[in-house]
This record gives sequence, structure tokens and C-alpha cells, in this order.
Amino acid sequence: MSNDETPSDISPVDPEKPSVARAYDWYLGGSTNTPIDRAFAERILTVLPPAKTMAVDNRNFLRRAVTYLVDAGVRQFIDIGSGIPTVGNVHQVARDLAPDVKVAYVDNDPVAVTQSRLLLRDDPATTVIDADLRHPGAILDHQDTRALLDFEQPIALLMIAVLHFIPDRDDPAGIVAAYRDALPRGSYLALSHLTDETAPPELRQQVRTCINLYQNSASPLVARTRATLAQWLDGLDLVPPGVTVANQWKPDSTPRSGPDHDLVIAGLARLQQERS
Repeated sequence: MSNDETPSDISPVDPEKPSVARAYDWYLGGSTNTPIDRAFAERILTVLPPAKTMAVDNRNFLRRAVTYLVDAGVRQFIDIGSGIPTVGNVHQVARDLAPDVKVAYVDNDPVAVTQSRLLLRDDPATTVIDADLRHPGAILDHQDTRALLDFEQPIALLMIAVLHFIPDRDDPAGIVAAYRDALPRGSYLALSHLTDETAPPELRQQVRTCINLYQNSASPLVARTRATLAQWLDGLDLVPPGVTVANQWKPDSTPRSGPDHDLVIAGLARLQQERS
């Protein structure tokens, strides 16, 4: 579905179930959320006080990664799990540096898709795709993706704060590998993910309680380690400093917005120019 079509095929929203995308929007200061979403987000904060800071850290990592990628010459992006349109979207950050950037946004939350299409309907250099990241072919071979992006040129594929909603039974390593193998040479993969591997006991217990709460949402939650993310990116050229705490990945002077934590890890890696 292209941006200028009426989003009439979008699934109805369940008003009785919180949306992770809308809760994330609330954490970032957005307004596209419901009382149920806000109650869910506030409940998460009571058991995991850094939750809002974690959302901001993910958004700041996205901003720094996109800035790096544009400086490296990338002009095409696929943002999977893009969520609600809030300040600091990929196209906004990238076009401050290069006006010719093209972005395909992907989500399977009906509110995220609807709001994104409304926001971007007059922007021919973007598209919004309703798809599940567990089906790489449905995204990469989608007619709108192929119409917008040139698969003869490098593409940056972003999966920010989304793979921790994919349980092991769905083979996240295989999903990442499928994207890796389908992208043009010289492309990039950017990942961020929940972790609790270095958390002190009290904070780790808070993470576990939060994971239990998410079992009742549309998107159950999984914590993983730096070693796991590094394994997913094995065979690619990791951009220094490699897989690390998100707020330590090429940090800048952006002020912290809440309690310190090491609960978000992130990395950016480049596909080699030639297949080995």
C-alpha cells in the first residue's frame, strides 16, 4: 500500500489491550496513546523505573546511528518496528544532513501504521509497510519497498528495540541472517536490545518482573546478552565500539533523562562489499 492510498485495510485496534508501540510513544513524550496504554506504561515504571530512560536511550542510539550512516554515504533506510511517528524519526534525522534520503517504515501495530501513513502521505520519499519482521521476504520484496529503494545500492536496516519482542522459538538469529543475506553488499544492520546481564540483583529482579508483565501484552519480552547480539552480527564488520551499552555507543553530550542503567545494548555492523 502506498502513502497516498486510504488506509482502509488496517486491522481494527483492540481498545482493551495495551500497545507496546503506543506505550513507547508515551515514554518519548508523544500523544498518540490511550488511557490503557498510559496505565500500562506507568505500571511498567513502578516495577522498572529506568523504562522511560531506556526508551530515550534507544531513540538517541537511533539518532546517532542514522547520523553515522548518512555521514558514511547511506541514503536508503528500512526501519523495522518503527512505531508511532514521534520527534526524531529516521527521515527527520537523516534529512537534516542529506535531503535525498529515502525511508521505508515497517510495523505491524495498526495504530503505528495508520499514524505513520497519515503523517507521511505527502512524502514521496517514504513508504509505510504493514508487516511482521519475522517474515523478511514480505518486507524486502514488498512492492512498495522495491518501488522506493534501489537494491543495487547500500541500505541501512534498523531494528531498534524490537528483537526483544521475538521469542527464541521464532529463531531471531535466523531472522537477522535472512535480512543480512538479502541486503545489497555494503549495507548495514543496526540493532538495539534489552539486556540484564550486568544489572545488579535488585535491578535484574525489576527486569524479570517487567518481563512477566509484558506476557499479558501483545508483545512478550525477552532479555538477551551482548554475546547473543554479537553472534547475530557474526561475519559482518562491526562499527567501533562494537556491541555495547547503547548510551556508550559513540556518545554525545545529550543529557540523561532518568536513572542510570545498563539495560539497553546496541551495535551497528556493515556487510562486506564482496561476498566471501
